[in-house]
Amino acid sequence: MKMTTTLSGLRLYVNSSSLALPSGIAIEEEEMEAVNVFYSRRGNGPIYRWLFEEKLAHWRALRMHTADFDSHKLRHASWKSVPEKLQEQLGAHYSD
Repeated sequence: MKMTTTLSGLRLYVNSSSLALPSGIAIEEEEMEAVNVFYSRRGNGPIYRWLFEEKLAHWRALRMHTADFDSHKLRHASWKSVPEKLQEQLGAHYSD
């Protein structure tokens, strides 16, 4: 099932350093390396880290504790930037 809309109240993030480039450097979108770590949060709920495991070809979720990482280093990610397989897993994870 392909999801084309975001889930209500779901926010997605990536590490801001994962796509940061020095000023004055531009790259084509197709040259960007695929992001294999996303973070999600719905409402005031917990933050989950989604890591793509190449050997299993599966996205693994880990509930994060705020002391484990600096949330200020996260930046918003668009739903379109999320791989389809992860979109499906997010839909199942956050189903009401």
